[in-house]
Amino acid sequence: MLRALLEKKLLAMWYDNAAGGALLAPLEALYTAYVNCVRQRYLNGRKGSYRPLVPVVVVGNLVVGGAGKTPLVLAICDRLQQVGMRPGILSRGYKAQTQTFPRTVSPSDDATVVGDEPLLMAQRSDAPVCIDPLRARGARWLVEQGDCNIVLCDDGLQHYALARDVEIAVIDAQRQLGNGRCLPAGPLREPAARLHSVDFVVHNGDGNTAVRAAATFSMRLRPSGLVRLHDDKTISVSELGELAAAGPVRALTGIGNPQRFFAGLRELGLHIIEHAFPDHHPFSAADLQFADELAIIMTEKDAVKCRKFAPPQAWYLPVDAQLEEGFYSALLEKIERAAAQLK
Repeated sequence: MLRALLEKKLLAMWYDNAAGGALLAPLEALYTAYVNCVRQRYLNGRKGSYRPLVPVVVVGNLVVGGAGKTPLVLAICDRLQQVGMRPGILSRGYKAQTQTFPRTVSPSDDATVVGDEPLLMAQRSDAPVCIDPLRARGARWLVEQGDCNIVLCDDGLQHYALARDVEIAVIDAQRQLGNGRCLPAGPLREPAARLHSVDFVVHNGDGNTAVRAAATFSMRLRPSGLVRLHDDKTISVSELGELAAAGPVRALTGIGNPQRFFAGLRELGLHIIEHAFPDHHPFSAADLQFADELAIIMTEKDAVKCRKFAPPQAWYLPVDAQLEEGFYSALLEKIERAAAQLK
């Protein structure tokens, strides 16, 4: 309860201009000095980075919490496979309970063991997925054991021990950079000026796209319909009218920006009752128990943790990242140039 109250207060301060940021300014200054020092040590060569003999693409963000990195990684992975490359996906494995690293993730794994996002990526792609909090070690494993000729790093923009050829920063187009301050006074992991050094900025969704510090593109997350957890029955987007006419549904999620998910369901014509949990929440059967039998709708990231105990009325909404062709053309050009330099 105390953690939830603290998170609520911080989010209000970061994104709704609530008071309190000034009190945290001294801690912000210490944090900013530290992250700048760490980055400069790698950039100046005082601390070495591991350089795989294949291109490395890092998809990350500046803010804490979700911004849409995982759908973008999956979309890039699919496009790379279409052009004949062999990508491997690398993730920290946040909240994974395994103690063995590097760890291969298979579609049949338990989300509590390997983490929700790695399991989702293993289920949605044909690429090898590896988790390791030491990104350099995980990248080495993917190249040596996974038969990969390119590494896609889901998150890791601030993990400079792994050298990279392409950096992509994903920004929530609604939340943007919040109050623009670094932790703990704001949501930024690094100062906003860091965006000037990345290769691409991808805005997820509709909103103010004022942040244009690099080649900037827009991304939309398009739902394909609903999937029922206990038997994989599907309802297409065009068939949601019957569900909407039946009355309200319970929208349940544990992601970084739950309001994005809730707004998306409303855009589909659904009347929802909101149930927001902290990001990466470890769902249990009790979280899905209600006195009524209203339909329960969650994200695909939530669903990988709930499939074993979900009631019959529980569904999830898979989404796919859609980007303009100009993004893929520019990205492939950078990757080809990096691959040529590594030969």
